[in-house]
Amino acid sequence: MAALGSYATEESIRELEKQMGLDKPILVQYGKFLKDLCQGDLGKSLITRRPISSEIARALPYTLDLAIGGMIIGILFGIPTGIITALRRNRPPDYIGRILSLVGISMPEFYLGILLMYILAIKLPLFPVLGGGDLSILSSRLYHLFLPALTLGIIMTAFISRMVRSSMLNVLREDYVRTARAKGLHERVVIYKHALRNALIPTVTVIGIYMSILMGGSVLTEIIFSRPGLGKMMVFAVKDRDYIALQSVIIIFSAFVFLFNLITDLLYSLIDPRIEYH
Repeated sequence: MAALGSYATEESIRELEKQMGLDKPILVQYGKFLKDLCQGDLGKSLITRRPISSEIARALPYTLDLAIGGMIIGILFGIPTGIITALRRNRPPDYIGRILSLVGISMPEFYLGILLMYILAIKLPLFPVLGGGDLSILSSRLYHLFLPALTLGIIMTAFISRMVRSSMLNVLREDYVRTARAKGLHERVVIYKHALRNALIPTVTVIGIYMSILMGGSVLTEIIFSRPGLGKMMVFAVKDRDYIALQSVIIIFSAFVFLFNLITDLLYSLIDPRIEYH
C-alpha cells in the first residue's frame, strides 16, 4: 500500500505482490532474503524504487563521520577530565568536573544540539546551521560536521570522564600503586603507566557500548542539523512506511553494533596483555 498509495486496486496490489515475491511461501521469501543479503542486495525502496544499497552507501559516510567525530571529542576531553578529577578528589577541579559531567549526562541530546546551533550558528555565525557538506571536500566535510559532532561529543565526554574518575579512584587504592610510589617512581609514571592503563579497561567497555548508542543516537542529531545520514533516512522510511528501507537501516546499525563490540574485545588484549582469547 505504501508503494501504490491509498487508492490502490486489488489487481495492482496482487501484481505488486507478484513482482516482490510476496505471493510465495514465507520460507521461500526468507531464503531469498538471506541469499540477497549475503550478496549485498537489500532490495529496492518502496517509494523511490532505487536500490537501497546505493542509498545507504550515500548516507552511511555522514553517520560514520558523526559517530567517529563524537567519539574522538569524547575521548580527547573525557579521559583527561576523568584523570584530573580523580587526582584532585574533593577539591575545586573535582567539584567542577563532576557538576559539568552531571549536566552533560542529564541534558537531552536534542536540546543541546539546538542550544549549540543557536549560539555558534545563529548568534555567532561561525558554523553552518544545516546540511552535511560536500564529502569530496575535506574542509566542507569538517565544517559541517563540527556542531553535530560536538553535540554528541559533549555527552560522551560526560560519560567517559565519570567512568575514568571512578576507575582511577579504585586503581589508585591498589597495592601495586602504593608499591610503585614507595619505590620512588615519578608520579607521572605511576599515574600513566600503572594506574591509567588498568583504569582504561572499564572505560573501553563504556566507549564500545556508547559507540553503538552513538550510531542510534545520530537519528535526532541528524534531524536537528539536517544531515543526510542513516538516521534521517530511517526517520523518512518510517514516515513514508518504506519498510524495506527501514529494515535495511536497522540491519546496518546492528552490523555496526556487532563490529564495535568485536573491536572493544580486541582492545582489551592490547591494553592488558594478561587477557588472552583462545
